[in-house]
Amino acid sequence: MSTVENSESPASTTTTGPIAVKRPKRGVPEGLWLRCDGCGATVFRKQVEQNLNVCVECEHHFYVPTSMRIRQLLDPDSFEEWYAEMTSGDPLTFSDRKSYRDRISDEQKKTGMKDACTVGRGYMRGRPLVFATTDSAFIMGSMGSVVGEKLTRAVEKATELSLPLIIVSGSGGGARMHEGIISLMQMGKVSAALARFRRANGLFISVMTDPTMGGVAASFASLGDIIVAEPRALVGFAGPRVVQATCKIDLPEGFQTSEFLLKHGFIDRIIHRSELRSELARLIDYGRR
Repeated sequence: MSTVENSESPASTTTTGPIAVKRPKRGVPEGLWLRCDGCGATVFRKQVEQNLNVCVECEHHFYVPTSMRIRQLLDPDSFEEWYAEMTSGDPLTFSDRKSYRDRISDEQKKTGMKDACTVGRGYMRGRPLVFATTDSAFIMGSMGSVVGEKLTRAVEKATELSLPLIIVSGSGGGARMHEGIISLMQMGKVSAALARFRRANGLFISVMTDPTMGGVAASFASLGDIIVAEPRALVGFAGPRVVQATCKIDLPEGFQTSEFLLKHGFIDRIIHRSELRSELARLIDYGRR
């Protein structure tokens, strides 16, 4: 036994063995697992990502960001983005909890995107096309002036170049209220460009993913020559709870899911994400005949 005296205190400390060292408990790293919204199971995140962001238990299709969507559907390194620096103004000097300018800035930092829409030219299994996608991560994918302008220019480019057009819709918001009537007019502007594209015998394939709602569903997403959707995607104008509260009726099972819409003739096909790239390429070939 040894005794160590502290000169600054009359108390002494006695040690009779090795000093115990406290070590932090080893836990599970954050983000390693995620809970499936479809079946409620806790699944390994890496395994889900390797499965194209589809649940390995129930095949629920998770959200896919724009960059991953491009990698999944287009040939490697074939995508040439157009109008990448286009960003929204603030025509109404709009402010709610924060100013619209601050909201746009915050969303850009959070998502790494300038706005909710990405457009450009690429190849899908060797087939050239004009490709566009909207992303619900950016203000719920709502359609403001930038989304409408980018889509309109993409449609006009597809017309000019005589290329097929694919738009993947992932928008849970409708017209972006922060821009007022300027936002609402984008529905008509994109629809008019698509009408001109159709008159030029262009092929437009619309892909609906979860969610495709509001002004997006009420305009360009519903105007495809061929309309396909991922399984169990929510598609509609107002959400089911709004419809039920307004109409005061019980809604049928599966209301506004892609399966319900296929049954009632609103869409043409439901395609699993693992088959989407090959099936879209096949549809391009059919449309050219």
